[in-house]
Amino acid sequence: MGQAGLVAPEAEAAQIRLYLAQRRLTWPRLSLGLLALAAALVLGLAVGPANIPLSDTVRILLSHLPGVHLSDSMPAAWDDIIWQVRLPRVLTAGLVGATLAMSGVTYQGVFRNPLAEPYLIGVAAGAALGATIVIVSPLHYAFGGFSILPLAAFAGGLSAVAVTYAIARVGSSVPMVTLVLAGVAVSSLATSLTSLLMILETNRILTILSWTLGGFNLSSWDRLLWALPYILPAMAVILVFGRSLNVLQLDEDQAQQVGLEVERTRLLLLAASSLAAAAAVSISGIIGFVGLVVPHVTRMLWGPDHRQLLPMSMLLGATFLILADLLARELNQPSEVPVGIITAFCGAPFFLYLLRRSHRGVF
Repeated sequence: MGQAGLVAPEAEAAQIRLYLAQRRLTWPRLSLGLLALAAALVLGLAVGPANIPLSDTVRILLSHLPGVHLSDSMPAAWDDIIWQVRLPRVLTAGLVGATLAMSGVTYQGVFRNPLAEPYLIGVAAGAALGATIVIVSPLHYAFGGFSILPLAAFAGGLSAVAVTYAIARVGSSVPMVTLVLAGVAVSSLATSLTSLLMILETNRILTILSWTLGGFNLSSWDRLLWALPYILPAMAVILVFGRSLNVLQLDEDQAQQVGLEVERTRLLLLAASSLAAAAAVSISGIIGFVGLVVPHVTRMLWGPDHRQLLPMSMLLGATFLILADLLARELNQPSEVPVGIITAFCGAPFFLYLLRRSHRGVF
């Protein structure tokens, strides 16, 4: 008893020291992540068919602040290119990357499965079906500067998640294994319907493939602002529940013993992350591997504490997708490569690496 009484305080003191050390590293890590994101943002704005010097790009951005006039001597076309064309595209790529990475962390934490990703319970397949229905319909889905395509994709993604949840629900509970299996079935059905529509409407196949492979060539301020009311509240909810995600990594009985309502917390986190993922997919198309790869890279660099893992994954996801979109723009000018191809090229080898580690029981 005497030795046990000594060991417990020593272990608790060690945990406190580790926690304080991690807290001291939080702001330097966030600063490094923000610096990398800012560099990717400026690079994404400066590089393109009309290359604009980095210094002039920064001056144009600053000139849009109240009372700042630094771009008077620059061509007016440069301001239009950066502010009206490239900035909404780069910000959209950053927002989608941050959202998918955050959703990936959340799904992996809720399911306690390192191979979980944001499209696990049908968001992507449902969004693809919704978008395909609109594309093949005889009605015009674009009116002036407004398109109902993002709305249809958003509705399709949420509908697929709702159907998955309804199928998996048993009484007042939703078993996680059943939820995953229901998600696989719903995704398969939605994918089959999408493929059928593509076969029936062969003249629209390229348009459908262009959307399903993901990209930001149709980005605009309107699309970006449309998604924000769904994504930002979901981000806020998930960030607040960072500690709860840590507790969910314990056994369910242990989590309940420390006062966590496990079932309600899981459903809330899944609902928030699915809502955010559906909104992201609706404005970008299906972009794979971001929500799978980025959380693992972040976890390797900065550890498994979700209070730090969530914000750092968001920063890294935004940076990664901005750079992937830049590469997609520059790789085959004047055409663009779908950004989903770039992320798959980067993410597939890493996914195979994760599978190899899982066979050895190491993550």
